[in-house]
Amino acid sequence: MEKNRSVIGSEAMVVSPHYLASSAGARILQKGGNAFDAAVAVSACLAVVYPHMTGLGGDSFWLAYRPQDGEVRGYNGSGRSGYRANIEAFRGCAAIPVRGVRSAVTVPGMVDAWCAIHAEYGRLDFAETLEAAIGYATEGFPLSNDQYVNTRAQAGILAAFQHTTSIYMPGGELPAAGARFVQPQLARSLREVAVGRREAFYKGTVAAEISRYLHQEGGLLTADDFADHAGEWVTPLSGTYRDRIVYQMPPNSQGFVGLMALHVLETFDFGCVEHGTHEYYQLMIEALKLSFRDRNAFLTDPAFAAIPLERLLSKPYAAGLASAIRMDGALPVDSVPAGNDTAYAAVVDREGNAVSFIQSLYFEFGSGVVAGDTGILLQNRGSFFSLDPLHVNCLQPGKRTFHTLMPAMAFRGGSLDMLYGTQGGEGQPQTQTAVFTRMADYGMDPRRAVDEPRFLWGRTWGEPSQELKLESRIDSSVAESLAEAGHCVRVVGAYDGVMGHAHAIMVGEFGFFQGGTDPRSDGAAIGW
Repeated sequence: MEKNRSVIGSEAMVVSPHYLASSAGARILQKGGNAFDAAVAVSACLAVVYPHMTGLGGDSFWLAYRPQDGEVRGYNGSGRSGYRANIEAFRGCAAIPVRGVRSAVTVPGMVDAWCAIHAEYGRLDFAETLEAAIGYATEGFPLSNDQYVNTRAQAGILAAFQHTTSIYMPGGELPAAGARFVQPQLARSLREVAVGRREAFYKGTVAAEISRYLHQEGGLLTADDFADHAGEWVTPLSGTYRDRIVYQMPPNSQGFVGLMALHVLETFDFGCVEHGTHEYYQLMIEALKLSFRDRNAFLTDPAFAAIPLERLLSKPYAAGLASAIRMDGALPVDSVPAGNDTAYAAVVDREGNAVSFIQSLYFEFGSGVVAGDTGILLQNRGSFFSLDPLHVNCLQPGKRTFHTLMPAMAFRGGSLDMLYGTQGGEGQPQTQTAVFTRMADYGMDPRRAVDEPRFLWGRTWGEPSQELKLESRIDSSVAESLAEAGHCVRVVGAYDGVMGHAHAIMVGEFGFFQGGTDPRSDGAAIGW
C-alpha cells in the first residue's frame, strides 16, 4: 500500500474515517460555519454512513478549543444506566448480555452532545449541520467495504432482530459493497431531531417510540430514563510530555491511561531508541500495560467511586512504573476484553477553533437492536458493567460505565499542536501513544504516523489469551525478539483492520494544518 503524505491546508482541516463525513464537514466550513458546526455535521454524517460503528443510539466524547477562550473544554456525551438497571434485574446471569434488548441498559448520549456543542459554540442553524446526514439517509450512499465486511461477519446477530434485518440485510440478503444503502426510518428520526433538537430525542416522538419498543420487548430503559438524561461539560485532564501539554477526557473515560503511558515513556530518551526496533515496541507495550493495571483497578463513574488521579498522573508515580520495565521481559498484567468499533474525527478552522471527538455503539452494530420504527441502533455499552457487587464498575442505576472513548489534543508553546485519536477499545491508548510519539519524538507527519506498522496488546471478546498482535510489516527479527521476551506474538495482516482507524491533525512549523487519515479506513483528510 502506498505511503501518502499528509494533506496540507492553510485555512482548515477535517479528518474522519469516512470520506463522505469529511466532505460534509468541509461543506459546512465553506458555507461559513465554524469547526463546531462542522464537527456536528461530521458526527451526524458518520451516524448514517458508518452505521456499524456509530449512531444516534450511541455515545460520544468531545474536546473543544476556542483561541479566544484560551482553554480546552470537554463534553461527556455518555449515557447513564436506567433507573431499573441493577444487579437484581440480571439475577441468574453470569454477565449482562452483550447483544439484544437486555444489553441496552444505558441511555444514548449522542444527540444531547450534538445539541450541547452547537448551542455553546455553533454559528449556523442547527438544522443545517444535519442536512448531509439526512440527505444520505434519505437518498442513500455507496455502502462501504468496511460496512460490508462487518455486516457479513455479524449476519447472524442482525438476522435475529426483525427491524435490524429489514434495514441492514433487506430481504434477508447481504447488501453488496458499493450498493446504494438507504435508511428512511433513520432519516425521519434525524429530521425530527433537526427541528426539535434534544427535546425530540429525549422527550418527544423518538424517545416515545424507543421506550415503547423496549417495554414491548422486555428491555430496561424507560421514557423517564430518556427524559432525565443530560450530558455535562467537564474539565479535561492534562499532562506534560517533554515540551507539550496533552489533554484527555476525565473518567468515566479511560483518557488518563494515555497520559500515564506518556509520563512513563518520558523517562526514557527516545533520541537513543530507533523507531521500529525491539526497544521501541517493548517500551510502548510495557508502559501501556502498566497503565492498564491501574485503569482496571479504578476506572468507573467518578460519582460512584473515588479515582486517585492525582497520584496516578504524578511524575514520581510514573518514574516508579518505568523502573519496572525490562527490555527482555513481558510484565504479567491482565487485559480487559472490550469492543473496538468506534469512529474518531477532528476539525480545525481558519480561526483556530478545534474539535477532537469520538463516538461509538460499543460493539459493531451495538446491541444489534433497531428500536422500533426509529431506524436507530441502540448501543450495548452498558454490557460492560460488572454484576459483581464488589467490582468498582458494578452495575447500579444512574451510573456511567467504564468507557473506552478518549479523544486527545496537544499544545506546544501555548498553541494548538495536535488533534488525534483512534477506533479500537483497548487499542485506543495503544495506538494514540504510538501515533503521538511518532509525531512528537520522530518528527513524522500525521499520515505517516498512522500509516506506520502498528501493534495491539490484549484481547477482545471471545479471545482466550492475551496476544501481542503485530502487523506483518514489522521486521520479523523484532517479532521474534518480542516473543523471546515473553509476549504471545501473533503476526497479522500488513494493514490489518484489527488495529483500528487512527486519524490526526498537526499544526506544522509554518502554521499550516497537516491532516492524515488511516489507510485501513474509508476516510479522507480534506484541507485547503
